[in-house]
Amino acid sequence: MSGLASIAHAPALLLATLKGPHVDFAGLSPLLALLGGAVVVLVAGLVCGPGGRASYSDSASDPAAARPSPGAAVPGLLALVALGAALGMTIWQWNAQKSIVSGALRIDGLALVLNVILIAGGACAVLLAWRSHAARGAAQGEMYALMLTSIGGMSLLSSAQNTIILFLGLELLSIPLYVLCAIERSSERSLESGLKYLIIGSLGSATLLYGLALVYGVTGATDFSAIASAIASRGLSNDTMLLGGIALCLAGLCFKASVAPFHQWTPDVYEGAPTPITAFMAVATKVAALGVMLRFFDVALIDVQSVWAPALAVLATVTIIVGNVGALGQASLKRMLAYSSVAQAGYMVAGVVVSTQLGVRATVFYLAAYLFMNMAAFSVVLARERETSLGDSLEALSGLAREKPLLAWPMTIAMLALAGIPATVGFIGKFYLIDAAASNGYTWLGVVIVVGSMISLGYYLPVIAAMWMREVPAISAGTWPLSALTRRGGGGAGGSLPAIAGGSPELDEPAGADQPAAGEGSGDAAPAGADASSRANPEVVFVALLAGAATLFFGIIPGPLFDLVHSAGSGLGLF
Repeated sequence: MSGLASIAHAPALLLATLKGPHVDFAGLSPLLALLGGAVVVLVAGLVCGPGGRASYSDSASDPAAARPSPGAAVPGLLALVALGAALGMTIWQWNAQKSIVSGALRIDGLALVLNVILIAGGACAVLLAWRSHAARGAAQGEMYALMLTSIGGMSLLSSAQNTIILFLGLELLSIPLYVLCAIERSSERSLESGLKYLIIGSLGSATLLYGLALVYGVTGATDFSAIASAIASRGLSNDTMLLGGIALCLAGLCFKASVAPFHQWTPDVYEGAPTPITAFMAVATKVAALGVMLRFFDVALIDVQSVWAPALAVLATVTIIVGNVGALGQASLKRMLAYSSVAQAGYMVAGVVVSTQLGVRATVFYLAAYLFMNMAAFSVVLARERETSLGDSLEALSGLAREKPLLAWPMTIAMLALAGIPATVGFIGKFYLIDAAASNGYTWLGVVIVVGSMISLGYYLPVIAAMWMREVPAISAGTWPLSALTRRGGGGAGGSLPAIAGGSPELDEPAGADQPAAGEGSGDAAPAGADASSRANPEVVFVALLAGAATLFFGIIPGPLFDLVHSAGSGLGLF
């Protein structure tokens, strides 16, 4: 009889055992909007059939050249709708302070503000890719779906408070980027860019994973708060295995943030990838990497701050010097901006070093400023790639103020802001970072930021001078200028770049030796002989003007941006 009774009660026991945890769909809604939108965009690209794939006219005389067909525009519109939905869901959760998914994710001020920055950067990237020739080699649905998936990984990473979720988010953002860099399958440089990023990115991920494994082995925990509690309660601050794990975690995250000496992939990948993808990577990966560094180091490892902070401060100093010196003499704008992004990463790491709410707010503020400055610069580079046969060479900007003042002004403002000139948001951001560093005993690091900004004038001002003080180059379509040799790392006629700037004997080739014809090096270069008026890109000009205006506006009236980032530091919980 007892056996029959146990059988009768089995369904009830089974139901009790299989009862799942509560799922906070409201907290997950921004992530669901991004990943669900990626699926919808991918399906839409397939349903559109040939129209969803690159259906562009190859005739240079056709006024509709570089104009996507109506079918090709559907995935892009749906991608913008998905980003808009994710932004709406983020605003819906704006005042939330909660942990979800059994404490693995944290919805707080930091995560929500970073979500807004990521969504804004993704929307700009979608607009820049609207007429991209990268669509010749892949369906636009695939390209936009990969972008949305990568943004989803970045959003997951910025909310992670568990080492397992941290690694999953890192891989979810990285794998789509490997494909996006190589999406221009007819371009050797794009394929080379994707391969390099895959190899170096995989190395960085493996390094991070090994470091996380060592941290788990010492503390026996994967939650950030549990790791912090284990370190404090068991006195693990001087444990050799823990310190080794921290070092490996730091190296793995520095790969993603382009922090020297883990930055070597950045110039080659930025230069070879299609320019819309480069702009997206330059902004979004910084946001995700710096966001998770703030949460991991300032929460999980806050009790060993005295150990890792000096090492990270040294890395920030090296990064500022290497980035600024490497950018000097670069005639490839994308390569120059790549080294500039390395230096900018050094500035932002200063906010992580100090481990205070002020440092968190300063870093998030500068991430928002970096979005405006970089999008303005890359938009102008992309516009000139499509309008001239000079690619991303500095020559392409010569006389731009006379020819296209609507493009010259955003680029000028972006260069001044990146250099930290007053009345721009870049100045406010650097001042904020210097204040945070000086307030916590790192005044010398603030001095390094000032010195780095002074050095940066050596490569930002020549860009401004080229636009406002040079004549428009009289180069016929399809002609490859001598200065464009530097797109592979050379320093132009008369010499080569130092090793710190990416120069090497293999790259210092004589003029005319196996150089590609115009348009081969970039998926967005203009076809030879095409009329500039037929390749008007109003959405690119719109992004440039909007980002340039935001750079100037928030430099003069920074109050709204201060209000936006004010809650970013309060949610970390252990300060």
